[in-house]
Amino acid sequence: MSGTVRLIRNPRLTQAVDYAYAASVDAPVRSLWLAGACPLDAEGRTVAVGDVGAQAHQVMRNLITVLEDEGAALTDLVRTTVYVASSRQEDLVTAWEVYRSYLGSHDVPSTLLGVTVLGYTDQLVEVEAVAVLS
Repeated sequence: MSGTVRLIRNPRLTQAVDYAYAASVDAPVRSLWLAGACPLDAEGRTVAVGDVGAQAHQVMRNLITVLEDEGAALTDLVRTTVYVASSRQEDLVTAWEVYRSYLGSHDVPSTLLGVTVLGYTDQLVEVEAVAVLS
């Protein structure tokens, strides 16, 4: 993990969650505000229609690509939001498990939401993020 981001786990709140409650960054720093990474291939087609897990993998690969091209990594993330177009909690859990498998021990503050619909045809998963670099 970069020395720029400090994840905060408040001991007065439950520790039964797999994410930090907050993140702290000392200024001055360079910030990246990433649009939602979508499950699109290089031609702009939605991949893995109907498969939440496979779409989550594509989303994370696309997110990593943008970060890498800016000299950043997943460990530079300070905040994310994971969107899943489903009302089924098991679909949210599937997307979350894929997302967490990429983050490893960097349990950045995040929000997981079930939404009605996402922007691309057949899209089920999207992840937006904020990263801070030293």
